[in-house]
Amino acid sequence: MNKLLIICTVFLTVAAASVISSCSDNRSTGLEFARNMYDPIAYNPDQANKNFKDGKTAQTPPAGTMPVGFDKIDAYPNTPEGYQSAGASLSNPLPVSVKTLEEGKSLYLTMCSHCHGLEGKGDGSIVKLGKFPAPPSYGTGNSSRGGLMKDLTDGKIYHTITYGVNLMGSHKSQLSPAQRWKIVMYVHELQKLQ
Repeated sequence: MNKLLIICTVFLTVAAASVISSCSDNRSTGLEFARNMYDPIAYNPDQANKNFKDGKTAQTPPAGTMPVGFDKIDAYPNTPEGYQSAGASLSNPLPVSVKTLEEGKSLYLTMCSHCHGLEGKGDGSIVKLGKFPAPPSYGTGNSSRGGLMKDLTDGKIYHTITYGVNLMGSHKSQLSPAQRWKIVMYVHELQKLQ
């Protein structure tokens, strides 16, 4: 019995000593396997690189590619000329379907109807307060940039949603490009109803 007690005491003492000693050095990371996975050997963009023919790490992107986060509207500046160019060049890449129209309607009701109204007549809840002027109706109104609202093209509407105009602020940071195109699609439906 005394032997069992002695063995248990020695075992517990050794176990406690090993646990306490393993926790004493906070800077130790222990054994490391495959060190190069933690510290990769990568080239800096401005560093010479023998893996490419021209010896540069930073390479020109392949033709026809688009950087991550780049939007086609970025090619059209927030100027009257950019607005006209977008109106002539941009068209909605999304197919017209019941699903995209419903999504466009939902986005319109959330982001646009408080000023433009439920039917695009410029009679939204903010306008009814009497503190803000009414935006032009999509059917009968004149655009502040010239022309009728019912004649606005995909690119002009997209440019306006992206950059804003007059009291309407930019929605580029609030709506993704796909969401903006869905709203454009729904605005065209409202133009038809006026």
